[in-house]
Amino acid sequence: MNILTLGSGITDFCQKMANVVQLIGYILLVFKIAIPLIIIALGMFDFGKAVVAEKEDEVKKQTKRLIYRIVAGIVIFFIPTIVMFLFDIAVSYDTEKEEAGFDVCQQCILSPGSAECKTKVSASKN
Repeated sequence: MNILTLGSGITDFCQKMANVVQLIGYILLVFKIAIPLIIIALGMFDFGKAVVAEKEDEVKKQTKRLIYRIVAGIVIFFIPTIVMFLFDIAVSYDTEKEEAGFDVCQQCILSPGSAECKTKVSASKN
């Protein structure tokens, strides 16, 4: 299987499964909002406990824990962008094929409420 065959499969997939891809986009959007809020809430809670305990070791431990959570949140936040970048590189090798199908996937994952995505979703249901 070469990259040209794989590219046409991605195009067909994106056009036929636009409603599923849009749902994935909405789920990722919820994660992008919820994860930073959860990190902030847990960080405030953990630091509050450490400060009330007045133990310097506990404060250092919670600081390290908060840094790990922030790094994990950043990684999760940028996973869709990284995946779209990698797919964009794979599709760019096939310059003769139409890339509109992949654009549907990209648009529906990164901004599921856009007019272009909604148009493709309604077209895929027919």
